[in-house]
Amino acid sequence: MKITLARPEDLPKLLAFRQEAAGWLSELGSDQWSRPYPADRLLATIESGTVFMVRDGEVTSATITLTPEAEEGLWTEQELSEPSLFINKLTVARTHAGQNLGGRLLDWAGDTAFRSSVKWLRLDAWTTNEALQRYYLRQGFEHVRTVREGVAVNGGPRVSGWLAQRATQPADHGFVDETSAVK
Repeated sequence: MKITLARPEDLPKLLAFRQEAAGWLSELGSDQWSRPYPADRLLATIESGTVFMVRDGEVTSATITLTPEAEEGLWTEQELSEPSLFINKLTVARTHAGQNLGGRLLDWAGDTAFRSSVKWLRLDAWTTNEALQRYYLRQGFEHVRTVREGVAVNGGPRVSGWLAQRATQPADHGFVDETSAVK
């Protein structure tokens, strides 16, 4: 499997990933990602060079957004002064579930951040999705705090404020990395 930068023509696939994940999460009783993600915002992140795709031959099997930009109102000024990269929208196609692609993508992100002299790999997870939170803890992340107040970027109530981080480190993620440095 290889990891590449997403291209504008990947937008429909990424939107379908999100919809598939929302349906699966709904079946598990979670309201995570129940609101459609604005296509124009997703396209802007693709064009900024922060969205990555895992390709298994001709099939896109997973995606992750890795950015130096934190969502406003989540991290303290001191935390933001530390070199960090932030993970968003990690999604694995249901056809590839159970193969540790998510864990390998987290390792790739940590390795990428380490090679860029970044100290922390950080994320915010859905506040009510305790299974997801436990997953990140198993992946070596430490819970920092949960932020419930404030308004999310899309203008709705804050629903993704469970903050976690792990130190970056080199990792053998097993992907053929066809990306360039994170912008």
